[in-house]
Amino acid sequence: KGAWDRIKAEEKAEKAARRGKGADFVPQEQGVLAGVPTTLPGLTRAVKLQDKAGKVGFDWNDPRAVIAKMREELDEVEQALDHGGAAERTEEIGDLLFVTANLARHLDVDPERALRGANAKFQSRFAHIERRLAALGRSPAQATLEEMDALWNEARAEDKRA
Repeated sequence: KGAWDRIKAEEKAEKAARRGKGADFVPQEQGVLAGVPTTLPGLTRAVKLQDKAGKVGFDWNDPRAVIAKMREELDEVEQALDHGGAAERTEEIGDLLFVTANLARHLDVDPERALRGANAKFQSRFAHIERRLAALGRSPAQATLEEMDALWNEARAEDKRA
């Protein structure tokens, strides 16, 4: 719990600094995290930052602890949805993505590759919806969410059979 409290205090300090300097503010790199390029894709950079911090003991030793952190971050997203503005929602989604990258790291999953796979799966399933609706002379814009959801589930079932 001590490490977690320290992480949250550092996050809050960095968030306060960003608020004063704009959303794209990146602090001058030094110390343990130095050398992780800011030009990397976000998920990849998150994993590299977390890996460096983990090498000096700033890490969870159980993926289930990361999952608990994800639940906490989801609660914070929900609070921002209920009471926050766009900046707070953006901040909380960023925190959720950062923790998601950390879970991927703990499970030896490349988050960029996993997301590319999820994107391809989404695209394929949505194409199924479009094809099935086109066969009925309709477009997705002319269908209800319920109709599209049923077709999505049909595509999902076909994926599981394949």
